[in-house]
Amino acid sequence: MPYIAIKSYPKDEETKKKLVEKINEDLMEICGLPQGAVTISYEEVKPEDWEEQVVKKEIRPNAEKMYILGGEKKY
Repeated sequence: MPYIAIKSYPKDEETKKKLVEKINEDLMEICGLPQGAVTISYEEVKPEDWEEQVVKKEIRPNAEKMYILGGEKKY
């Protein structure tokens, strides 16, 4: 615990590693977690597939669970 799944337009490998490392560090610090507690996956989604694969299948059906939606804080 916790498990974070990132879906994004394609990025270079260095950018993906920096993002994942920053999220990992912040989670451990804020939640007081040990190194082995965090799992993070990264899946690239082509821009032309984003609406179908992510928005329709994951974001809209789970809109009530989103803390930030389209850049807007929902809390």
